[in-house]
Amino acid sequence: MTTRQHTPLHFRRQRNPPPCLQIGGKAHVTPQAMRELLSREVPVCWFSYGGWFTGMAQGLPGKNVDLRRAQYTALPESTLSIARRMIEGKIRNGRTLLRRNSREGMAQEVDSMGRLATQAAQASGFPTLLGLEGVAARIYFANFSHMLTLDTDIPVHEFDSNGRSRRPPPDPVNALLSFAYALLVKDLTTTLNAIGFDPYLGVLHRPRFGRPALALDLAEEFRPLIAESLVLQVINNGEVGEHDFLSRAGGCQLQKEGRRSVIRAYERRMSHEIKHPLFGYRVSYRRAIEVQARLLAAYLLGEVDHYTPFVTR
Repeated sequence: MTTRQHTPLHFRRQRNPPPCLQIGGKAHVTPQAMRELLSREVPVCWFSYGGWFTGMAQGLPGKNVDLRRAQYTALPESTLSIARRMIEGKIRNGRTLLRRNSREGMAQEVDSMGRLATQAAQASGFPTLLGLEGVAARIYFANFSHMLTLDTDIPVHEFDSNGRSRRPPPDPVNALLSFAYALLVKDLTTTLNAIGFDPYLGVLHRPRFGRPALALDLAEEFRPLIAESLVLQVINNGEVGEHDFLSRAGGCQLQKEGRRSVIRAYERRMSHEIKHPLFGYRVSYRRAIEVQARLLAAYLLGEVDHYTPFVTR
């Protein structure tokens, strides 16, 4: 990455992003506890029983007016440049996950995804970029079950028939993916907000009422690394089983104990440390998403020359 001579503002005096208190179902927080959480800048996030991220309470709004102004006035060529790199990162990380974890040889699929990632980085516009992403997603999810163990009572073959599907997820694998994505987007939303972004104005996902578009954008490159790796882990390690799911009215959702198991595994994944591919020091995945959000901020403010996605080898 080429940087300017000065140190980017968003990489000075970095601190860990605030933790988030997660509330599921009908649980509540007392006013005294809420005041203490807000004074410590700890967001409180609410989820439905089905795992949907329904809302968040936090303290005072972000004070970084310059960043929000840069976000609102970003030129189309800048947002396209960011979106290209995010989708490139998503495809490359999915390719790596497939190459490392598949039970069968995936040389052809891995090569195809590598070519698609290169094309995504050079896409001439959003329609082309979304088309390349769609092709890569079809290859990836068509082979997702090849990364799952056969020694499980979860009917993973149903995912082969349904493909990636949601609202409602029709099978246990889709239910796990949806829940893991919700957890990831929740953390990205709180991190972006803490840094000073408007999480609801994205560069790739279109803004829509109640949709944290920028969090969904930044989630793209982290989906394989965090959410999809988490699903592989909880199934292959036997942390969830068929008894943890309830199927009715054409949909499938995690039961209470299943959600607890997934949340525990998610927190382990977020605490896992890796070598940062750009800066070279060790970071947890929780820290990595904050660094990535700050890198995006630095690009929008003109402090670095281009946005670099988070890509593992």
